[in-house]
Amino acid sequence: MLLTSRLRSALSSTCLIAILLIAGCARPPLTEASFGSKTAFWTGRISLQVQSETVQSFSAGFELKGQPERGELTLISPLGNVLGVLRWSPGEAVLDSGNQKIQRFASVDELMAQATGAAVPLSALFAWLQGDNASVSGWSADLSRRSEGRISATRVQPQPQADLRVVLDQ
Repeated sequence: MLLTSRLRSALSSTCLIAILLIAGCARPPLTEASFGSKTAFWTGRISLQVQSETVQSFSAGFELKGQPERGELTLISPLGNVLGVLRWSPGEAVLDSGNQKIQRFASVDELMAQATGAAVPLSALFAWLQGDNASVSGWSADLSRRSEGRISATRVQPQPQADLRVVLDQ
């Protein structure tokens, strides 16, 4: 009888711990109030290679939420550390790279150029992620593998050439 009550207590404790662990992994849904009526959310890996005199290469995990007008892009290292958070809204863009001072920019395009070394067209990236082959001057997107969660785009103008690769978590 004593063994049964101890077993029952241990089983209850184990179930409680499992429930708490599962709840801790849950992500609250985005609300329309956060970013507007057409909020989107993507996660995956992103890489950018700029073919300058010294080739610049950047790769990170990412979480992108919001829309072209108002949103947030979090860049994450392979070890899970947040490398930086880019936030934008009409008339303002902010780069928070953790230990360093928060940097403010007049536009999200200026912020993207500073953060990545190339002017990545954020509004087009949102369109490409949704499967719309939006046309952007100087850029060519390849959405042929979008159903597999893979998007690529190349900037040929202005120089230097830049190659953007996105692999979405499925």
